[in-house]
Amino acid sequence: MGRDMADYKNELVGDHPSIVDLNRLISRVATSPARTVLIYGETGTGKGLVARLIHGLSSRKDKEFVDINCAAIPASLLESELFGHEKGAFTGAVDRKLGLIEAANHGTVFLDEIREMDLTLQAKLLSLLDTHQFRRVGAVRSTTVEARFIAATNKILLSEVNAGAFREDLYYRLQVVAINIPALRDRGDDVLTLSRHFIARYNTIYNRNIRGLSDEVTGIFLRYDWPGNVRELENLLERIFILEDEDIVLPKHLPDRIIRTVRAGGTEARVAGPGKLQSAAGNFHEATADFQRKLVARALTEANGNVQDAAKALGISRHALRHQMQKLGL
Repeated sequence: MGRDMADYKNELVGDHPSIVDLNRLISRVATSPARTVLIYGETGTGKGLVARLIHGLSSRKDKEFVDINCAAIPASLLESELFGHEKGAFTGAVDRKLGLIEAANHGTVFLDEIREMDLTLQAKLLSLLDTHQFRRVGAVRSTTVEARFIAATNKILLSEVNAGAFREDLYYRLQVVAINIPALRDRGDDVLTLSRHFIARYNTIYNRNIRGLSDEVTGIFLRYDWPGNVRELENLLERIFILEDEDIVLPKHLPDRIIRTVRAGGTEARVAGPGKLQSAAGNFHEATADFQRKLVARALTEANGNVQDAAKALGISRHALRHQMQKLGL
């Protein structure tokens, strides 16, 4: 996500219980002898950051952290990149080359998007995890390596196993320690905590003095689903620092797609400010609010008043539901 671990003071930023628990788990795993870790999370949630935190909090922190994106390297080259090759192993192999795994000896190997690794290479990775040994392409002797392997994916690997796209034995080998990173939309007010964090960070980087979010933007941020998660939030705020001049983040600074998405979720029509969106007729707002009120009331009734269960049934976060309840007078 393009930031240094020092920005996070060795933990993820956030006050939501899921993040508090996640920080504890990261610390526990980092100081454990676990040699394999599997990180699940949607795109943009910070899987790479969690991997770096595990490395940075471990006894391996002074050794190499090797970041390998399995989707970014062509399958035909990935084996050589991972394991290295001997001189003459194939056309163009004019010298011996050490692989990335060997470079991470006594350190940490981060295999991002592990699902994109082909089945043949998955078998070789499994053998390495079991024996601590591998062969460079074209070698006749094995090389020993001691490293922690952290894999990450935004896919449900068990579904990939059932579909024949991922080896079942490797899945269970990696699944010994699994970490799940929650989506930003499920973290309540953390979107505001992270916004303050990024604003402070970019005030320093860009020598600005942006004070924070306007009340309208605060409401929009809390209602938006953030499909790109923390990465989307950070990139949006950095863009505002670069392109906008005001000392507060205003609705007019936000992309139209965010405004449209929030409107489609039942937000007031004027969230984008004057000149962007015109308010609809009063009877439209009244009818929309009445429909929302009935929908939320029904969900709460069926959930016996349990806000968490009602929010889940509606497909929104608990905080978003509480906001709607307050707005609708429930």
